[in-house]
Amino acid sequence: MSPAEPQGPKPRKRLRAEAARHHDREILALALPAFAALVAEPLFVMVDSAIVGHLGTPQLAGLSVSAALLQTAVNVFVFLAYATTGAVARSVGAQDLSAAIRQGVDGIWLALLLGAVVALTVWPAAPTLVDWLGASATATPHAVTYLRISALGIPAMLVVLAATGVLRGLQDTRTPFYVAVGGFTANGLLNLALVYGAGWGIAGSAWGTVLAQWGMAAVYLTVVVRGAHRHGASLRPHPAGIRASARAGVPLLVRTLSLRAVMVIATAVAARLGDADLAAHQVALTVWSLLAFALDAIAIAGQAIIGRHLGADDEEGARAACARMVWWGVVSGLVLGALVALSRPWLMPLFTSDREVHHALGAALLVVAVTQPIAGVVFVLDGVLMGAGDGTFLAGAMVLTLAVFAPAALAVPALGGGLTALWWTVAGLMMGMRLVTLGLRTRSGRWLVTGPVRAG
Repeated sequence: MSPAEPQGPKPRKRLRAEAARHHDREILALALPAFAALVAEPLFVMVDSAIVGHLGTPQLAGLSVSAALLQTAVNVFVFLAYATTGAVARSVGAQDLSAAIRQGVDGIWLALLLGAVVALTVWPAAPTLVDWLGASATATPHAVTYLRISALGIPAMLVVLAATGVLRGLQDTRTPFYVAVGGFTANGLLNLALVYGAGWGIAGSAWGTVLAQWGMAAVYLTVVVRGAHRHGASLRPHPAGIRASARAGVPLLVRTLSLRAVMVIATAVAARLGDADLAAHQVALTVWSLLAFALDAIAIAGQAIIGRHLGADDEEGARAACARMVWWGVVSGLVLGALVALSRPWLMPLFTSDREVHHALGAALLVVAVTQPIAGVVFVLDGVLMGAGDGTFLAGAMVLTLAVFAPAALAVPALGGGLTALWWTVAGLMMGMRLVTLGLRTRSGRWLVTGPVRAG
């Protein structure tokens, strides 16, 4: 054996290490700003709650009801960001920036149309919607006022979703971060000025948020318009393109609604377990949602990176990026899970001093902690398949997951189970089902459809 022969594996190892480092840099460059931008959304609500809360309990209760309705009305259209990211990234991978921006413009026009329809629906239906959520007689007028004014900002909120998807597809998550920070700051200052300075009360909070949302939309539109002029992309509505954006979004809408149904069923079951369990469930769900933002940031990076590789006909690059992001998902899940498990004694008193709630919450948070590695992989694979434009499969898989989860969750009270059992159905069964379906799909390779436009 010659002295040179043992050196063979080393270059391969170095190449693999260099490839891993390259993927890591790319993932972090997209994921970190995406995480910061994602956190801005709940911060909007937190600022509004802090400012309105000093007006009185009825006002805060009214804000809670109307904010829940608004978030539902807007978040069901999150496909405007997800579908647009993958479509734009494919064109970027094919080195056709004009087509990439054209796809994004079609998504923004769709957002404006949907936003107008939703706003025109919410305005007259506000009293009925508030009544459906069971607002008290003292909270109802405040909820209706906030909801009707905020409806004027719904088109802007949907434009922000679509435009964010455009920039993510262009591999730019920094601009959405800067816009989110600016919007958050403007929202806080406007709320203070209009609620207390102008004396408009809860109406001032609503107007402040509307103005901040339209300001964010204006910044995004300016960026997109400049990009369109730079690359010769038309800004006019293109009916065929808008219809294509809508068709791509329908499966993701089904997926989102199914996921929402899981959360609603879980909350309904928790309510049947008693007030202490319901309170503990709300805190566990809040922690779960916060952790989801961190994991979703990696998924967003996955959407952009996978779409670009497939648009460039690079199956091997897409597989390698997917594998590296799964590694990041596992590691992130382990770290987040450990943090939750270790911080439980200090975390619970931040939300309540009720010992009965602490008892139920401690066990539920332990379930959340243990299952975070599963959640990390699920979020990553979800993002990978979204980036690949595999929306039809994602919709079917989530409907199947809902069909398995619903009877299991509804059986928890009948079988004498408590909140811990319920959270095993949420974080264990539901996420486990998603892990199996998404994992099998990823291993099959059927999502690896290359080209500037997904043909099937």
